[in-house]
Amino acid sequence: MPLSPELTTIVESTKGFMPVREAAALFDAATLATPGVWLEIGTYCGKSTVVLGGAAKAAGATVIALDHHRGSEENQVGWEWHDESLVDPDAGRLDTLPSLRRTLRIAGLEDTVTPIVGSTQSVGSWWSTPLEFLFLDGNHTEEVAQHDYSAFARHVSPDGILAVHDVFPDPADGGQPPWHVVQRAVESGAFIQLAVTDSLRVLRRLPGVDFS
Repeated sequence: MPLSPELTTIVESTKGFMPVREAAALFDAATLATPGVWLEIGTYCGKSTVVLGGAAKAAGATVIALDHHRGSEENQVGWEWHDESLVDPDAGRLDTLPSLRRTLRIAGLEDTVTPIVGSTQSVGSWWSTPLEFLFLDGNHTEEVAQHDYSAFARHVSPDGILAVHDVFPDPADGGQPPWHVVQRAVESGAFIQLAVTDSLRVLRRLPGVDFS
C-alpha cells in the first residue's frame, strides 16, 4: 500500500531535503516494521515525518519525532540552505517547530506523531524504549552521526528496521558520516542491509547478535 495521494501532496509541499523517490522508499521501509514505537532523528519541518506518520497510522504504531528545531549547520545564516522565513524574529534563531506542528495538523497526524524538542545528546542519555523502526537523519557531522547511532540503534528490536538518510559512499557526492554509520552497522554483524534507494539505506536488526 503506497502513501495516500493526500499525504503525498503534503510531503511534496513541505520544506525539506528528501526527494520523492526516497520518500516512497522510506514509506516502503516503514511498512516492514511492526507496531510499537518508531523514532525519527532529525525532523526539520516534517517532510519525512509525514511519510513515517502515514505508515504508522495504518500500522497502529507511534512515531516519536526528535529534533532541537534550531537547524543543522547548513541551515544557519550564511550557509546554502538557510531559510529566512523559518527564523523566529523574537529569538533571532531558526525555529522549525511551528512548521512541524502545522504540517502534522494538516496531515491529520497529531495523534500519531509525538514531537520531542531536544538534542540527541540529551535525549539519548535517558532513552530506554525498544524501537521497531529507527530513522537516522539528524546532524551529519561525524561526531553527532556516530553518537546518534550509538545512543539509539542499540534499542532497535530484533528484526526491527534501521533507515539512514544522506548516505554517500563517494565523497564527491556528499558528506561521509552517514555512510560510516551504515558501514559500522553492517560490519558489527548486528544489522543486514535490505535496500538502497539513492541516498537512503534500509537495514534490519538481526536477532541473537549483540549491539556494538
